[in-house]
Amino acid sequence: MKRFVLAAALSVALAGCSSGTSSSGHATVWVTRDRGARVLHVGKVPAGLTAMQALQRVAKVKTRYGGRYVRSVDEIAEEGRRSWFYYVNGYLADQGSAEYRLRDGDVEWWDYRSWRDPLQDSVVVGSFPEPFLHGYGGKRRRAVVTSLAPANPFIRAIARRLHARSMLATTKLPRGVNVLFVAGPEPPGTRFEAKLRSKGAPPGSPVRMLYLGDLRRLARGRWPYRFRYQVQEFQG
Repeated sequence: MKRFVLAAALSVALAGCSSGTSSSGHATVWVTRDRGARVLHVGKVPAGLTAMQALQRVAKVKTRYGGRYVRSVDEIAEEGRRSWFYYVNGYLADQGSAEYRLRDGDVEWWDYRSWRDPLQDSVVVGSFPEPFLHGYGGKRRRAVVTSLAPANPFIRAIARRLHARSMLATTKLPRGVNVLFVAGPEPPGTRFEAKLRSKGAPPGSPVRMLYLGDLRRLARGRWPYRFRYQVQEFQG
């Protein structure tokens, strides 16, 4: 029983899928290992598939518990505290991959990694500009970009990209919105991290991202930090 409970936590095999999912458009699937250090697959799949079906389109998958839990991908199997986790638009999913239905524009990311707490790293930056554009489960939150220089043209470009409002960093934040705080690098380098605004909240909840780095990269790059959980790159 304990093994099944852990499996449910890792693959987050909770019942129920959202209704009204559109099958038009496409979603993106990534498969990596070791927190994105090694890329195994990158592909496009039709929207409307489950996360499990999408994974099976791009990789060889073995399952457990009636096909609801990923046991191995391309013969890379869970072992001890190394398992497969999946994210949708940067959120660690809370539905089993056999239940979650992909929407147009979703980014589904499977990563094989070690863990201490199966719910650690509940939101990551590697799918940016997600979750600002497509949210989770088809629900997108309002967003704001905060900075000390909201009139900066690159910060304005980032806000437009995210369909967000640009605000002065000292302004009180609205409730329930996704927040991105941006500033130039100081010292030179890059810092990019994400967390839920309320610790322990479910995926789809408001996120807070902090970016210190080259603003042009965040404004223009399709996935400027793809496959990264967080970024800490400073020049000494």
